[in-house]
Amino acid sequence: MYDCCPHDLTELKSTEAFLRHIEDTRSLKNTAVQGVNLTDTDVEAALTSVSAEDACFLGCDLSEAAEQHIRKTGGTIFPGFVGVPFRPYRSSLYTPAELMAGYERGHPETRERTTDARIYRYFKGRKRDGRDAPVMDALAFRIHDHAIDNALRDLLSPEEGGERQVVGIMGGHQLERDAPLYRQVARLAWRLTRGGFFVATGGGPGAMEAANLGAALASCEYNAVDDAVDTLASAPHYEDAAYLDRAYDVRERHPGRAESLAVPTWFYGHEPSNLFSTHVAKYFANSIREDGLLAIATYGIVYAPGSAGTIQEVFMDAAQNHYETFGPASPMIFLDRTYCTKTKPVYPLVETLADGTPYEDRLTLTDDIDTVVSRIETYTPTRTA
Repeated sequence: MYDCCPHDLTELKSTEAFLRHIEDTRSLKNTAVQGVNLTDTDVEAALTSVSAEDACFLGCDLSEAAEQHIRKTGGTIFPGFVGVPFRPYRSSLYTPAELMAGYERGHPETRERTTDARIYRYFKGRKRDGRDAPVMDALAFRIHDHAIDNALRDLLSPEEGGERQVVGIMGGHQLERDAPLYRQVARLAWRLTRGGFFVATGGGPGAMEAANLGAALASCEYNAVDDAVDTLASAPHYEDAAYLDRAYDVRERHPGRAESLAVPTWFYGHEPSNLFSTHVAKYFANSIREDGLLAIATYGIVYAPGSAGTIQEVFMDAAQNHYETFGPASPMIFLDRTYCTKTKPVYPLVETLADGTPYEDRLTLTDDIDTVVSRIETYTPTRTA
């Protein structure tokens, strides 16, 4: 019987990896082949040359002969989904270009033609009036999000070039591009990325876009950040007709963008994913997305002003730090004293919660990005006994 969770499971996500694995091991035992086209003559010949016992094929393209061989020799096939506008069995994260396919510069109405918008309409239509999605759609959404989890794990894996020191920057989607705080967040992300940290955001507009923008320009001189913000400020809100065009202007001016991560969700699909990250882990399930984004930010999280969503993330992060769920308690840095103590007085409550816990010394309240950078640079991950 096929063991769906063997400890030594090997995941194969490309034809190259598939062929290399067969050549090296002459076996498919305890492998999961995900989203790979196996119809090429040479690939199919390699597949049918070995037993498929204890192998699992998820959403792969297979000929009838290959399917028969897999079933006959003890493999398991999970078929693809018909009619969904996304690939549930993805083997990689998204890119902004992939999500924005279909957009035409100068024609803001084409926002609705993008891959991103089509997936959002499908998702929203399947969950109309608060009802659960039909079972096959729900399964496709869950499988997709699991595939994104796997791809994100691959991105952050030490085997992929060393451990990334992930710093999250959270904040409100309504922050406009011409606001002083937008520029401040972009400058902060520029400095953190220049310092070797890997910036991760919620992937949307506002403070999230500012952070991915600053990170993207880390290989440029400091004044490039101000120049880019000045360009974007002529279309300050994500509902402005020229919002995406100004982002494309900046992208074209700076093609060699540094790496950063965006983790948005189709739960808030009416907000455009920003165009400045290099990797996009977009989820259907917002709860999985938020918990995961906070979990990977093992070198700390900076909270710019935001509303209910940002405040929810503050307390989710506090719980993770309190119980050291995903490793040692990491910095929680609140940017904008007045906002965090008077406008939305979240900081005093977090201070009270943190009293006597592993993260009571990890809290910082400041208006100064020098202080933010210093707190993150001097942080050493150590678990409380």
